[in-house]
Amino acid sequence: MNSVIPNLHGIELAAREMSGTVTRTACLAAPKLSSMTGASVFVKYENMHVTTAFKERGAFIKLNNLTLEERQSGVIAMSAGNHAQAVAYHASRMNIPSLIVMPVSTPFVKVAATENFGAKVILQGETVQESGEIALEIARQDHLTFVHPFDDFHVIRGQGTIGLEMLQDVPELDVILVPIGGGGLISGVGIAAKAMKPDIEIVGVEAVSYPSMYNALNDKQLDCGGQTLAEGIAVKKAGILTAAITKNIISDIVLVSETDLEQAVNAFLTIQKTMAEGAGAAGLAALMANRDRFLGKNVGLILCGGNIDPRILSSIMVRELAREEKIVQLHIEVPDRPGVLGEIASIIGSERANILEVHHQRMSLKVSAKGAFVDISIETRDGEHARHVMRKLHENGFANNRA
Repeated sequence: MNSVIPNLHGIELAAREMSGTVTRTACLAAPKLSSMTGASVFVKYENMHVTTAFKERGAFIKLNNLTLEERQSGVIAMSAGNHAQAVAYHASRMNIPSLIVMPVSTPFVKVAATENFGAKVILQGETVQESGEIALEIARQDHLTFVHPFDDFHVIRGQGTIGLEMLQDVPELDVILVPIGGGGLISGVGIAAKAMKPDIEIVGVEAVSYPSMYNALNDKQLDCGGQTLAEGIAVKKAGILTAAITKNIISDIVLVSETDLEQAVNAFLTIQKTMAEGAGAAGLAALMANRDRFLGKNVGLILCGGNIDPRILSSIMVRELAREEKIVQLHIEVPDRPGVLGEIASIIGSERANILEVHHQRMSLKVSAKGAFVDISIETRDGEHARHVMRKLHENGFANNRA
């Protein structure tokens, strides 16, 4: 690891290095998000890269600064996602042999995507940390250059070009909300932004289940682990170099819940009509969960990646409809006689609600021998409409029995 800290000049050089090779993404006003949150919101669309994530910047700058001998020997990286694809893509473009070590549990779609970008993939290690240790050992044995996902001088320079571009495009920004995993993104963005505008606030965002940088900077030992929608920032230990940089540039670190992340992913899709993975939506999650803190400010969000499993995205959308009571589950005990389902359907239809699914069961021991349970999923306009439909059902003798 190079322990030299990048500066604005180094980040400006990185921007020139990647010009014409790495996409200079748009940073655009988001009026609908602004109306929703009370802040003036601007979104940096890092999901518009070839690999759909910001990692291309740091990977390219690292590879572009290898010696001829290092290029010929090849590179190795450890990753279960975006960093793997970024290294594979740019190494292939530059004719540099690349090897990526991924945990054995990595979804096949991510393995295939990395291989399709030109890398050789080996599956070793139960966790990303174990895969990293294996990658370092292979690097030593085979004389390969290890491309660290965050704790590296050139990687940080590359990620810093995001902050450079944001303030070039929107100099009036008061705050930039930055997702934190290992800390490479916030280090680079913070160095650039603070040098260009010293009074700007840099606020980090971590998933509440992975507060690694929060722990490092506050001498805490909060647990890091478990499932999270924001797997791109699910890092158990912050970088050494990145922690040293981050402590001098941030104003705060906000921890966001899984519900916050789900709602932010849904908002990007349904309001902004753009795809965000959990980590990519972390900044918006922090803004939505802390509206008073950012009220009236010009807030920059970094949508740092859009690689999300379509099945997870579908589940998030349905869950959000349930939270908004636009999809409601009814559990009704009914007499087991002909015509009952028709009566219920007629009431629901007459109130302009839509039946999505019906499950009729007689075998439950919780209902009388002459009765049955009917589970019905209905689609409504909103919570008020849903409650109106339930009142009508209750008035006709069909009470919802589920709390």
